[in-house]
Amino acid sequence: MNSHEIDYRIIGEEMQCLEIELDPQESVVAEAGSFMMMDMGIKMETIFGDGRAQNQGFMGKLLSAGKRVLTGESLFMTSYTNYGVGKQQVTFAAPYPGKIIPMDLTLYGGKVICQKDAFLCAAKGVSIGIEFQKKLGTGLFGGEGFIMQKLEGDGWAFVHSCGTIIERELKAGEVLRIDTGCIVAFTQTVDYDIQFVGGIKNTLFGGEGVFFAQLSGPGKVWIQSLPFSRLAGRILQNAPGAFSGGKEEGSILGGLGGLLRGDNS
Repeated sequence: MNSHEIDYRIIGEEMQCLEIELDPQESVVAEAGSFMMMDMGIKMETIFGDGRAQNQGFMGKLLSAGKRVLTGESLFMTSYTNYGVGKQQVTFAAPYPGKIIPMDLTLYGGKVICQKDAFLCAAKGVSIGIEFQKKLGTGLFGGEGFIMQKLEGDGWAFVHSCGTIIERELKAGEVLRIDTGCIVAFTQTVDYDIQFVGGIKNTLFGGEGVFFAQLSGPGKVWIQSLPFSRLAGRILQNAPGAFSGGKEEGSILGGLGGLLRGDNS
């Protein structure tokens, strides 16, 4: 195997965290900002690009980092290595409520395609790159744009999602239509396309957008019940009144809140 063999434990239900157990000299790479805690024997190091590119010279590191920028991620990642004696643990946390999905890439032909911000961490040796959408319509209207993330290698990788996760195994020729924001990941054998919703009333007044994502088997698909964009939209929809001094729900509590803020109205 090219990737380090790591052990893991997912803790929690809705606000999950991921505990990675490392043997001496084993490493895991993670997105910046996902770190939660670690044992004394683990050393943290900021690296340029992903873990696989570290042995490919400066140009290899630069190419790896450039790919990450195209997916909207930082140029840098963080590597955690066990330099201590015996097993050591490092724990990561997802940035919003949802689920952490463990993926053994060897079970999926060494490659999984996921939405741009889904990656959380992976065993050192797993490559985090970009996957271009070759179909014009999919890139323009698919919700994820022309560029998605791809995870390649023969080790464990972990992605996070918002809400509840549903896993579907599609047979050859089986088609699944999904809201474009609900796609978390799919295997490389799945064909990703878009389809027009159809119907004037559905398009103008349906509230579900103009296009579906269409995934055709064979292959495995991971689907999230609550796209983060939908959650953020609901928060922003209710935020103006809460942050601009508007009236809260409940007259007594609302008045008390106004007094505490020093409102004169």
